[in-house]
Amino acid sequence: MVDYYATNPGPIEDAVLYDQDKHVSSAVWEGQERGALRCHEHTSKLDQWMLTEKQVELVKKAGFGYLRMIPAISLDNPLISALVERWRRETNTFHFTVGEMTVTLEDVAYLLGLPVDGEAVIGVTYTSCEAVCIKMLGKAPDSGYTSGGMVKLSWLKETFSHCPEDASMEDIERYTRAYLLYLIGSTIFSTTTGNKVPVMYLPLFENFDEAGKYAWGAAALSFLYRALGNASLRSQSTISGCLTLLQCWSYYHLNVSRPKLNHDPIHECFPFVLRWKGKQSSPTSNRDVAFYRKSMDSMKPSDVDWCPYSNISHTVIPDHILRSLILGRSKTMLICYDKAERHLPDRCLRQFGMHQTVPEEVQKWERKSRGVDGGVDLSAKMESELNEWSNRHLYIVEAEEDVEESEYMQWYLRITRKLVGRPVPISSEFQRMNSALREIAHIVDTLSTHGMDDQQLQSVTRIRYITYECLRDQIASTVVVATNSHSEVGKRVRGKERVRRKGMGGKRKRKEEVEQYYAAGIPMQSRIPAPTFDVDPSHLYHVGSEVDNPHLCITVSEDVHGRISHVGQSVDDIDFCEDAKEIDESHFHHVTGEQDHLSSEIAEDKPHASIDVIVPQVSHETREDIAQQNDYGVLV
Repeated sequence: MVDYYATNPGPIEDAVLYDQDKHVSSAVWEGQERGALRCHEHTSKLDQWMLTEKQVELVKKAGFGYLRMIPAISLDNPLISALVERWRRETNTFHFTVGEMTVTLEDVAYLLGLPVDGEAVIGVTYTSCEAVCIKMLGKAPDSGYTSGGMVKLSWLKETFSHCPEDASMEDIERYTRAYLLYLIGSTIFSTTTGNKVPVMYLPLFENFDEAGKYAWGAAALSFLYRALGNASLRSQSTISGCLTLLQCWSYYHLNVSRPKLNHDPIHECFPFVLRWKGKQSSPTSNRDVAFYRKSMDSMKPSDVDWCPYSNISHTVIPDHILRSLILGRSKTMLICYDKAERHLPDRCLRQFGMHQTVPEEVQKWERKSRGVDGGVDLSAKMESELNEWSNRHLYIVEAEEDVEESEYMQWYLRITRKLVGRPVPISSEFQRMNSALREIAHIVDTLSTHGMDDQQLQSVTRIRYITYECLRDQIASTVVVATNSHSEVGKRVRGKERVRRKGMGGKRKRKEEVEQYYAAGIPMQSRIPAPTFDVDPSHLYHVGSEVDNPHLCITVSEDVHGRISHVGQSVDDIDFCEDAKEIDESHFHHVTGEQDHLSSEIAEDKPHASIDVIVPQVSHETREDIAQQNDYGVLV
């Protein structure tokens, strides 16, 4: 099994993970690292809001009494990024080596204290801020603080963070609505558009008692599911949503760099995110995405705490939260305005203390944009999703008796992507493949053709053709990989993973990139922005990816039409050069005028790197001597 996954990480069957080619794990397997995601939460200034007692009462009525107590938590961007690499939007679950897991409604209730039962969070959309802000807040922001139907968090804080002591009840409600919009915009509904929040949530706070009837926890989870799904695409570099929830979920469930608590967990306080407040004693400074990825790739069942809340006293949990925990096992639809996401607890039954069975097939569904035209009530457009949510109590997953989880694991290993990182480096795989191709070429070239009929001779010719075509492709693909690696390598640096911010000077960024090439210990080819090239050489020497490894020397010849014509003793022509000490590793030299010109163009673009190929010349007589050694030369 280990050998199989070293070359094919899965899935073996693509019935479940049908979007694998779009997933970030495919890019990672191909050597395209994107580094740590930029994580968008805006909680650092929440404590600057000074609420009066009357405001606190209104916040509690609206259902956010516990969420407001959660302090800003330092996000571990590499950990979150590694979790995203395991998230699959086809199932809304993490695919770990031990099986599927997910953040459930039960987790949201325990960790954030948000109501997970109630009315769906949905309403009217807006494309401008002025009218709704004047109605709900008593004033509208200047145009510089708005963007379509979104308002900047900074304007809300500057304008409403200090409610006057002698304010009227109308003004107290307005200041509280502004706070609630800021609270959800910086936590559960944080976006990747910067510090902005849609004003469409404001009307839901018009009546605070009515606001408390919404399932804000279900909406928060729908929003997080959508954010995880978007971030799991190979083209993305940011993530939003309630990342505090995600990180603390990982701390509770996974023994992957879990911080050591500074207090006894017996003394729990609600909500349970508060267990991880403050600085924790955890050596995370030298842990990057690759570290967490490797930890998750090698995760064992003993590294998972399936039911982390079972030993916590429920006396600290409010009754209304306890009554809604059953929805953690509800197979339903989660809704947050235009975001509708499936909640599939049947895929992670072990999180509820049950034996895992093979889950039902998940129907393919496309996440369609419902449109954000001003004044549109999304309820009419999402009728089927709302009906599913209204029946949430009818679809509680129950345990099955006499279940053999071995059957589930056999099924799971066929449909999942077991590994994200490569057990064998790409450079080693390249050398191993070239070695195999050389062996095949040697066998074919030394094979006696005496007594073969025409069909057999054609087969031998075909094998030789394919072998040398692959050898040529290996050279070209290495150059292409080097080009791709150059664009990504600036994001990979050992030690604390850096997340680049806007505003960095060009010279400083250029300098850091050059330093990171060498700090990361990346093979020389990966540092060089090598061009793809059309060669017409007699011999092409290609230096291997590691200094310590033998330098690969591949001999190829072409005819005047650009086809490879390799005839004769391939075992001599295709060989490993053991002694390359006389070659300067960082500068190989072109000897053809065309390639000198190409090298100079690259040097102008990237002065710190160069690509060089040694092309020794072979006389015409030498070629003829080689051609005479085999009657069945193959034109490739």
